[in-house]
Amino acid sequence: MPKHLTSGLPRLSRTHKLSVAGVATAGAAALVFSIVPGAGADQGKSQATAVENVKPVAFSAVDTAAKTQQATITQQANNAAAKGKAEAAAKKAAAEKAAKAKAAAAAKAKAEKARAAKAAASRSQVRTAIPAAAPKPAAKPVAKPAAKVYPDNLDGWIRESLDIMAKKGIPGSYEGIHRNIIRESSGNPMAINNWDINAINGTPSKGLLQVIQPTFNAYHVEGTSWNLYDPVANITAACNYAADRYGSMDNVNSAY
Repeated sequence: MPKHLTSGLPRLSRTHKLSVAGVATAGAAALVFSIVPGAGADQGKSQATAVENVKPVAFSAVDTAAKTQQATITQQANNAAAKGKAEAAAKKAAAEKAAKAKAAAAAKAKAEKARAAKAAASRSQVRTAIPAAAPKPAAKPVAKPAAKVYPDNLDGWIRESLDIMAKKGIPGSYEGIHRNIIRESSGNPMAINNWDINAINGTPSKGLLQVIQPTFNAYHVEGTSWNLYDPVANITAACNYAADRYGSMDNVNSAY
């Protein structure tokens, strides 16, 4: 049919098209029976009956197919809707779970921050309540005792020698040393004996306690001079010798 003749007509649905096809088929069958030569009145009646029976059958098949298709479409739509609803519910549940987890994490962080602040405040209060111990004053350097000064005379020489003897464990007393010095040299540190046996043998006795050089060298006390005429060195070496030979200078009452 030309396009201009069909533009104003309504379009047929698939169901209408199937119905038209069925009617056309039934019409064709009736036409065949009507033109058969020699057909009687009964035959024509039978043909009419056949045509009447064909039409309901055709329309019934078309209707069933349409209903089946409609049911399928409806089921598919329901399935899609159910699937979409399930996916939306799952997304909503996941979002709610994530929101709860985030809120729990924020609450935990806030609680930890509060505990830390409370602990810091508590430590600050403790530091305020208990004053820090005052630093100990720096230890003052121990001043070395000033060197003892002895007078440069017989009394000073004896006293200095006694202090050295005490440190070295050499026995003797002021009285014993003084008594023997007066007898041997009259307190003259440069006294020398040039007439006794020691002088004859070439080793004269010298100094306050008249000590010969070999004896002085053997009993010299560390920390004193090596000069035989030095008063302190002479007294200390003589007392060291007397302690070894007589027990102490206090036990010497004559030439020794």
